[in-house]
Amino acid sequence: MSKFTNVDIVKKANIYFDGKVTSRTVEFPNGERKTLGIMQPGEYTFGTGDAEIMDMYAGEFSVKLPDSEEFVDMKAPCVFEVGANTSFDIKVKTVTDYCCSYIK
Repeated sequence: MSKFTNVDIVKKANIYFDGKVTSRTVEFPNGERKTLGIMQPGEYTFGTGDAEIMDMYAGEFSVKLPDSEEFVDMKAPCVFEVGANTSFDIKVKTVTDYCCSYIK
């Protein structure tokens, strides 16, 4: 899906890591929620509440998922999933464009 229709977008940005990671929340009529964001180069740890599907549209990065001891190099476009109530580490090498889908 290259665009979302019939959605609400929260105007207030989600800003993390001194502005190096930002996103906007997109709310769907069925209650589904996603965030669209950009990550600047750097190293970050993200915690999850709900399970997440990370669709990466642009960028190069290394990610260490829960239950893994090592970082895996990845290049967009690609997708990875993260379980609920865990965390993952990411080393962003180039500006990275992403969509995070929250799975309840």
